[in-house]
Amino acid sequence: MMTAVQREIYRHLRDFAAHFTPPPPFSPHVEISEGQIIMMMSPAGRHDLAALRIERQLQPQLADGIVATTSGDIEEADLGQLRRPDVLVLPEAAMDTDDAISPRALQLAVEIVSTSNPENDYESKLHHYPRLGIPHYLIVDPRNGTCVHYWAISEGGETPAYEARVPYRFGDKIPIGDWIIDTSELPRYEQGVQ
Repeated sequence: MMTAVQREIYRHLRDFAAHFTPPPPFSPHVEISEGQIIMMMSPAGRHDLAALRIERQLQPQLADGIVATTSGDIEEADLGQLRRPDVLVLPEAAMDTDDAISPRALQLAVEIVSTSNPENDYESKLHHYPRLGIPHYLIVDPRNGTCVHYWAISEGGETPAYEARVPYRFGDKIPIGDWIIDTSELPRYEQGVQ
């Protein structure tokens, strides 16, 4: 849990983020983690195309009342986290809020690795998403055509973590619960783009 000072820092960062418009070429959306505002470069076309294709694949497979979407901030103020996954799967009712969505409503978070800050997906979010209670986390990396599915959150110990991990390559079909993501439909970044 956060100290009183950390909570106050988060509150100030959250207030700042609510009124801050990053300059180009940064994304208009910011994240907060570890007491810092994280500004991201605006995603490239293939990044957004991968997210859109995953969203379209998942939507027909989901039960009534569950949606796949490429928009929505998630927030757990008690952990100092404001995040924006590239694809979220959650009950539609959880989106009926004037504030950020509770990450505990998510059934899956998908991150498409960006060329500008891959550590955010592979390190920071991998550390924080199990603490936020997100049961499935999929990292899609168009740089090298790989994916990693994490799940099974350990509850023992001080810090929850994912216990299960399976790597995939573009072309594989990834089972996530009752859903399948066909990675053969996902675009790769141009060679040499890092």
